[in-house]
Amino acid sequence: MVGSTDVTFRLLEGRQSAGHVAELQAIHAQVYADPPYRRDADAALFEDRFRVQSRQPGFVLAEACHGGYLVGYAAGMPLRPATSWWRDLTTALPEELTAEHPGRTFALVELLVRASWRRQGIGRTLHDLILSGRPEERATLVVAQDATAAQQALQSWGWRKVARTRDPVAGATVADVLLMTLPAASSRAGC
Repeated sequence: MVGSTDVTFRLLEGRQSAGHVAELQAIHAQVYADPPYRRDADAALFEDRFRVQSRQPGFVLAEACHGGYLVGYAAGMPLRPATSWWRDLTTALPEELTAEHPGRTFALVELLVRASWRRQGIGRTLHDLILSGRPEERATLVVAQDATAAQQALQSWGWRKVARTRDPVAGATVADVLLMTLPAASSRAGC
């Protein structure tokens, strides 16, 4: 555990995180109710998706709590070789970028901080905690194109846009697919 400004950070593996579904869904619904997202966060869909993700090999959850109150979290897992991550891109990418093999890519699937707790470094700490020590070569995430604050933060943290994607659901917004080389990969790259 790491403590900062009365906020405690903790990293959990899949099984450890299973008991937190209701708390995670509540913060997810709150964050996604605000602009630029403005979408209904169906609790049953969230719970089903979270249970599937948390059972994936290598799934991790970083949480930030103030007292017993969850103020933010990040979640992710390694992509499998047969992943659908790269499927709904608006333009095709070269196979050398989208081909997956064990140990290649970690997907950061959630990074959320309650609105009243933002701009205190909590998102950055969650980001760094979940990615630190990852053995994968790189990380990827998807962020709403019009989530300006998130886009700016991620760019300043070293992420770069490689593509756009659209959820196959009719009327879904376009999102940017970002990549980042992870430090473990950089240290393996010779002189």
